Amino acid sequence: MHPAFVYTASRIGLLAVTAGVLYLLGLREPFLLLVVSFLVSGLASYVLLSRQRDALSARIAKNR
Repeated sequence: MHPAFVYTASRIGLLAVTAGVLYLLGLREPFLLLVVSFLVSGLASYVLLSRQRDALSARIAKNR
């Protein structure tokens, strides 16, 4: 599977999971939920998706 698809799908999935957990924890205002979800999932993806990011980077470098 193409690394760009895997990385993008992983980021979207992580955003959805983060939003769901925050909603269950009581964050109910839509705008605030969206902003906090983007921030938390962005930080989490930096740690959790490093392998996918490296694979995408290698694929891009290989195609140049």
